[in-house]
Amino acid sequence: MPPKLSIILPTYNRAASLRRAIDALGRQDADPRAVEWIVVDNNSRDDTAAFLSSLDDPRVRVVHEPRQGLSYARNAGLRMARGEYVAFVDDDVEAASEWASTIIGTLDRRRDVDGVGGRVLPSWERARPQWLTQSHWAPLALQDHGDETRVFDRATPVGLVGANVAFRRDVFARTGLYSPNVQRVADGIGSTEDHEFLSRLYAAGGRMLYVPRLLVIAHVQGDRCERRYHRRWHEGHGRFHARMRTPDMERSRMRPFGVPAHLLRAAARDAAAWARSCVTRNWDAAFDAELRLRFFRGFVAQRLARVTR
Repeated sequence: MPPKLSIILPTYNRAASLRRAIDALGRQDADPRAVEWIVVDNNSRDDTAAFLSSLDDPRVRVVHEPRQGLSYARNAGLRMARGEYVAFVDDDVEAASEWASTIIGTLDRRRDVDGVGGRVLPSWERARPQWLTQSHWAPLALQDHGDETRVFDRATPVGLVGANVAFRRDVFARTGLYSPNVQRVADGIGSTEDHEFLSRLYAAGGRMLYVPRLLVIAHVQGDRCERRYHRRWHEGHGRFHARMRTPDMERSRMRPFGVPAHLLRAAARDAAAWARSCVTRNWDAAFDAELRLRFFRGFVAQRLARVTR
């Protein structure tokens, strides 16, 4: 009898945190017969392979994906999945004990939705700097959409991060797999594979349910609390958005050098906001404006690279 839920856990060079993630899955209160774990080793060069070979649990299936990239790893797991439902979790998070049972119970009850997502809350490796508020959570793959259950769809196309999300398996037959064109590769930064997939799902009429009690805890590494990490992430995010070409981003009729005019206008406003904030010594506001300009710089760099090829 196939499992009800397939949990796909891609991993790359994080043997220590992977142990914690696997331990958390082992503490799930769901019926063990209802769950399988598919761990996708995406060319790790640390102790990951040795750790995975030491696991003695019939629920665990290990897949080796030689093509580097998160989308390739997730898609490899999807091809192996046997469950009616498919959940994704990252190798640096720990799922709450009722995580798997919440996914199964919710999707059993809510036949009107295609999937569920939940909170990704932080465990800080070192003291959080004052400037790093919830408005800066996106580069950390953290997520909290509040205390109420909510439906996201074409009218409310809110993203749900892949560290804590699950779908009915037939969604991928209808919508397609994750796109390698916008995937994170190795230690890359700012990728948009979650955004791109959900954009396709919402455009096709799909609906996702946000469930606050569906919780995982993410261990935030110290270097991700540094401004330079956030600068790099936003610039990379701009590059990936330039690749996606979503209707919302491409809505301007004028596109000099492939850059939509509304982004040029926004960049001019952000540059003025940055200058004003520097004059008034409002450094938090200046940093926020700088990050928006970093996104713009990455977007323009990607578009110019395509123009000059």
